[in-house]
Amino acid sequence: MAEKFIKIQALYGLLELEPFILLGCLIAITWVFYKFFLREASEERHRSLRNHFRTLLRHYVVLSFLFLVFIFLQTSEPQLGTLAKVTPYVALVTFIWGNVVFVKTSRLIILQYLFLGSMKHGVPLLLVNIFSLILSIVLLFWGITHVFGLEVGPLLATSAAASVILGLALQDTLGNLFAGISLQVDRNFEIGDWLEVVSGIQKTTGQVREITWRSTTLVGFSDELITLPNRFMANATISNFSPPENPIVRRQIFRLAYGENVELAKQILERTVAGIGEIRGIPAPWAYVSDTNEHWIEVKIIYFIDNYGSQFNIGDKVYVRGVEALRSAGLKLARQTFEISDRSALPVEPT
Repeated sequence: MAEKFIKIQALYGLLELEPFILLGCLIAITWVFYKFFLREASEERHRSLRNHFRTLLRHYVVLSFLFLVFIFLQTSEPQLGTLAKVTPYVALVTFIWGNVVFVKTSRLIILQYLFLGSMKHGVPLLLVNIFSLILSIVLLFWGITHVFGLEVGPLLATSAAASVILGLALQDTLGNLFAGISLQVDRNFEIGDWLEVVSGIQKTTGQVREITWRSTTLVGFSDELITLPNRFMANATISNFSPPENPIVRRQIFRLAYGENVELAKQILERTVAGIGEIRGIPAPWAYVSDTNEHWIEVKIIYFIDNYGSQFNIGDKVYVRGVEALRSAGLKLARQTFEISDRSALPVEPT
């Protein structure tokens, strides 16, 4: 009965020893690529890749078992009698499982290649998933043509109307998909970057956690998850605060009582802020007088940080340690002053 649906000779021709060995070599090359080119990846990335390799190895072991069973059945058909009828079905399962192993291996190669450009935070799975989907579809159509003898061209032509209807129904989803692809091709941001997304009066700030088929997920300052559609991201104004070559500039204001030693205060603030570990030594912090009046002298300290998400914690350290250092040096901080006038003492205009 299998002969009616399966081109047995074509299927058996695909299940030779050479493709099986080549697939094993491809897995070995993938492992060598990981060992030699991804040594500097983060520990989280290493755990993820090792899990992928363990899964791939299990699939290859199952494939090896199926392949050996197929070889045994094929070479022992005369002695097996009616049991030999299962040989085409075992061959079909082996062929499908081999395609699964090939897709997973190719997916892992693409994943590792993308890891080369982002050792620290990882890569979005959107591009990897799209590659896996396209490769799976190509192998599916190829297998249908060679194993089952079906012509895929007429089938695709007759489904044109259904494709149009499906495309209209999935318009938003497809729009988000292609917007996500364009965002990844442009590479204006990566996973782990801090972004400020502005569209009209709406402003959203967070750290990129994942880019999926439909949306981009950010983590806000309070660890809240923010999900933005990819089409929204593509049309918004995005400010990236995480480029490694551009440190983030922050400032803190201290108000001294009028008449205090300003030069001493600037030296103390610069020295104190430079001693905070999260603040860059180059460019060094620097202080200057930004404003003054009859009650206080305003000194502003400028410093540079690398982690946008830690700016509030770092700012708190700058203020607390700066105040303590100024007071320890005997410098007085300005107090808030209020001027109250007694209106009853003012002369009354004659009516």
